[in-house]
Amino acid sequence: MILEFRAKNFKSFQDELVFSMVPAPKQKGLDYSILKEKIGVKSYTGLSSAVIYGPNASGKTNIIGAMDTLKHIVLRGHIRNVDAKSKANPAANQLELIPNKRDMDSTPVDFSIKFIDSGYLFEYKLSLDLGGFLQDEYKRSIVSEILYVNEKLVFSRGKDLENLEIKVIKKYSSIINNEEANVARKLAQNNLNSEELFLMNGFKTMFSSKLVGIINNWFEDKFLVFCRADALQVLPSFSKKDTILIDKTVNDAAVLFGVNSNALGYLAPNEDDEPKLFSIFNEKTVMHAEMFESYGTVRFVNMFPIVLRALLTGGTLVIDEFDASIHPMALMNIISIFHSDDYNKHKAQLIFNTHNPIFLNSNLFRRDEIKFVERDEETSRSNHYSLSDFGTSGEKGVRNGSDYMANYFVNQYGAIKNIDFTPVIEKLLDRGVE
Repeated sequence: MILEFRAKNFKSFQDELVFSMVPAPKQKGLDYSILKEKIGVKSYTGLSSAVIYGPNASGKTNIIGAMDTLKHIVLRGHIRNVDAKSKANPAANQLELIPNKRDMDSTPVDFSIKFIDSGYLFEYKLSLDLGGFLQDEYKRSIVSEILYVNEKLVFSRGKDLENLEIKVIKKYSSIINNEEANVARKLAQNNLNSEELFLMNGFKTMFSSKLVGIINNWFEDKFLVFCRADALQVLPSFSKKDTILIDKTVNDAAVLFGVNSNALGYLAPNEDDEPKLFSIFNEKTVMHAEMFESYGTVRFVNMFPIVLRALLTGGTLVIDEFDASIHPMALMNIISIFHSDDYNKHKAQLIFNTHNPIFLNSNLFRRDEIKFVERDEETSRSNHYSLSDFGTSGEKGVRNGSDYMANYFVNQYGAIKNIDFTPVIEKLLDRGVE
């Protein structure tokens, strides 16, 4: 589970973004949504969910985009561009899109993530010199890279390998004695590359492939980040052509959701084709689901397996526009499952952006689970904060049981923008009269 994510100079977040999934102090109520993990003698707690509000273009999606970008950088192990094009988050593969567009100087871009997996607390920090906005020919470099395990420093590097504490990870290290450690340090220093992550290269190869394997598997399989609603799909893999793959669990859920056909399944007409979702009526009659089912049904069927994966693996599911085209009652039931000790046995987390005010409910979310993003109109800088940051006393204090929705719409919490299109319509009408 994630405890904290940080980013700085990522698009509209020029100032440091601190996205915390640690319960705020002195919060009462809805304790069932608190996840607990013990590592050694220390206990850690995390929130099982977070909902993010803010007007269009405020920077909500940039939070998820920053998480997705760090994930891609870690998994590929370097900060060079790659040919893969992503409509959902182009900045993950074209890093010149990351720096704030108003900043043409080479201000470092910083990432930091703290998470728990396999009985370990990991904290990974990365600072990158990517140049200015759209400077694709800039010679990039890693300014610093730091790894902590169970709050103890494992390594830190800048231009040189500054610290390397093998004893901290002795259980997972392939190094046997001090002589081997000294030789490996020299080799690692000599092969340190300014564009490559030490974590996924030298450290993995020479010091601890097992530990890096845990980190890699968490980023790849348990950190489930989707920057656009229409990208929310994980296709099954199977090789037999003309064979329909039907997931009974997903179909049972689809029936409850309101599927119109007898069943839904994936079919790849040719072995080289990507599987597509089909509506199934009988053994001989199938058609593309998008031609028969509603958009909301198709999107639900694409989303539900990912929800199941998060719940079964204890993953962290991060989604932009989670509520797009899906009825709030279905979404609220999914949220309640993440909040349930009986069903969320593996401590999964759900983080999502939304414009739907129905989730601004003190019976559904804790104050520290309700997040806001607003952007300064003069500087275009985004600012992130939680409802719990207002405290409980004073004129702007927020108590449990308050009408969060009503207070939000009267601008008590910020992160809302009055929009009036009538001047545009008036000008159009005036031109039409002329």
